[in-house]
Amino acid sequence: MSQPTSPARRGRLLRIGAACAVLLALAGYLAVHFSATGPGAPQCTVRVPGRDGDDGYELEPEQAVNAATIEAVGSARGLPERAITIALATAMQESGLRNIDYGDRDSVGLFQQRPSQGWGNGRQIRDPVYSAGRFYEHLVKVPGYSRLPLTVAAQKVQRSGFPQAYAKHEPNASLLAAALTGRMPGAFSCRTPPADGRPGDPAGVRAQLVREFGPEVLPGQEAGRKQRAAGGARSVVAVPVTAAVGDGTGRRGWEVAHWAVAHSTELRIAQVSYAGRVWSSGNSGQGWRKSDGRSVPGSSGRSDTVLITVAR
Repeated sequence: MSQPTSPARRGRLLRIGAACAVLLALAGYLAVHFSATGPGAPQCTVRVPGRDGDDGYELEPEQAVNAATIEAVGSARGLPERAITIALATAMQESGLRNIDYGDRDSVGLFQQRPSQGWGNGRQIRDPVYSAGRFYEHLVKVPGYSRLPLTVAAQKVQRSGFPQAYAKHEPNASLLAAALTGRMPGAFSCRTPPADGRPGDPAGVRAQLVREFGPEVLPGQEAGRKQRAAGGARSVVAVPVTAAVGDGTGRRGWEVAHWAVAHSTELRIAQVSYAGRVWSSGNSGQGWRKSDGRSVPGSSGRSDTVLITVAR
């Protein structure tokens, strides 16, 4: 007949069991975390062209989408790169460029705007296009905001309890703004997850472009003409690059191209071509490559059209 387990032994067994449970949970967390952030995980990067070995600035896909939206909304309003830098640095500090549904008191969203302070209702503020627009509305009312220190300009909008905290984000915000505005061609790229077989929706891409950049990004007749010139491919969204920027450098084209790469996972974009270079989800780890012009009709060397191809 077996002896009953003593209270001390039962206590040791319970402690051992609890420790094993904690270790198993930790192992599971580390496995998930490593798969999400380790080598080969989806990730977006900004690198200064020509700087070999420069690690640049890295973002998760969710952060990249929100950053690209903040830039596009500022661009639609004709605002300078400095305004976009201020907005990006602010969102980096307030939410880590994540569209969160919590915060101090009733603060929510990218900029931690508060419904009780007249920024809009919670649903509106959780819309990145709306919240970015509201931030810019307040920023442009600050006299001489583009000449002010970033912390001062951001604080006049946000009225934060920690106004100096914005300063630490200025270098990365400046680098990200330079890429997303197209001033640094091919500087922004994303490594995406394997395709899941679901097709993209060209109409959805067009709708999102117009919602974030405004209707001028896809003028109807011109877009149709460019689409036919690209071979009439139903999976291709052709974005004509007009003289919206007007500096002859292709900046507007790279602005749209980088936006498309940032939204590639969300919108199931398989390839983006512009100015003789191509980014593709199937080879996303290689970033922007020289295009041979065969993968998308009409793409080789073109500097007047951004071609966005969705998954089929």
